[in-house]
Amino acid sequence: MTHRILIFGALAAGQSIIRNPLSAEDTNATREVLNLLGVEIENIDDVWRLRGGVLHSSPEPLNCRESGTTLRLMTAICGLINGDSTLTGGSSLRARPIQPLLDALKRIGVDSESCEGFPPVTIKGTGILRGGTTELPGNISSQYVSALLTVAPLAEKPVEINLTTRLESKPYVEMTLNAMRLFGVEPCVSKNLMRFEVLPKLYRSADVRVEGDWSSAAYLLAAGALAGEVSVTGLDPKSAQADKAILKILLLMGADVKVTDNIVTSKLSKLNGIDFDMVDCPDLFPVVSALCAVARGESRLTGLERLRLKESDRVQAMHNGLKQMGVKVEKVGEELIIRSGVIRGANINSYLDHRIAMSFAVLALVAKGATTIQGADCVAKSYPDFWKDFEKIGGEKYE
Repeated sequence: MTHRILIFGALAAGQSIIRNPLSAEDTNATREVLNLLGVEIENIDDVWRLRGGVLHSSPEPLNCRESGTTLRLMTAICGLINGDSTLTGGSSLRARPIQPLLDALKRIGVDSESCEGFPPVTIKGTGILRGGTTELPGNISSQYVSALLTVAPLAEKPVEINLTTRLESKPYVEMTLNAMRLFGVEPCVSKNLMRFEVLPKLYRSADVRVEGDWSSAAYLLAAGALAGEVSVTGLDPKSAQADKAILKILLLMGADVKVTDNIVTSKLSKLNGIDFDMVDCPDLFPVVSALCAVARGESRLTGLERLRLKESDRVQAMHNGLKQMGVKVEKVGEELIIRSGVIRGANINSYLDHRIAMSFAVLALVAKGATTIQGADCVAKSYPDFWKDFEKIGGEKYE
């Protein structure tokens, strides 16, 4: 949500205020790209103030680091700018596809060049977005849809977006739609989220408070269910965030979880195996796999196809690490079947993937012996204070 509010604030004329933003490597990548495009962002006491409305091209490449959200959303934004803009990033990001988004943008008037459908990508902006009808698949990345929605109001003509396949990770698109509404734009959306129509309209500046992050909270709540009692504050139980699903998953597994206003508490519980489709909350897959590793019976996690295109191949990364820690785990097609075993400490490769590192830290709480996580600093991508909070809830960490 911090990414989205930053970008809508940059597109709106006047000053926007962002309260309680997430400051992490990914969101800082978006800030830095916007800076290069002429947006000044002031940070005072955990409040960001920015003045938007006028963007210009940058002579420097726009380094999105390893942030897929930055790359996809800013690719579309650069189509609004007069002049060429080149977007690149780290080695993992450069392996993530972007051609479907480029094809969809071309249909509404944006030309581009890429490295065979992968970054670096150069957007050849004219300062005018033509608009019209476009289409793209909904089962590769919801960020493609969010990117198109973000720029659609600023086109000369109405923009119609049609999806050629079922939309996966729907909650992320709903987050984008909610953020657009905060800045004064109301798209017309079909009930099945397969068709979107956006009329030309300027974004207006806004004063927005970013809600608490269910993605980060998931690791702490999982730790509570495995090893003690943890309360996380600042969470909206009515949030549209995809990773609010951790609440449903914990309850399905039999965890003792209570919600009081904006506080969620999970307690040490005997967990049961589950069958769960991760298609709309794929970022939860690693930590849910860790929970399944100690759950009684068998768990079957499905909807994993797109997880091979994240910061790592997350299905393979979790399969390898769980096996090292004594868990019976099997890949069957695009499913992962997990049966609990005696959890033992191990030397775990995080593959420099923040969600892999945090998930194995949680599982290490119940392992016999010490667990070493290689590349542990990668948590800074989304949750820079993770290790501090890990120690705060009783986890022991040794450098």
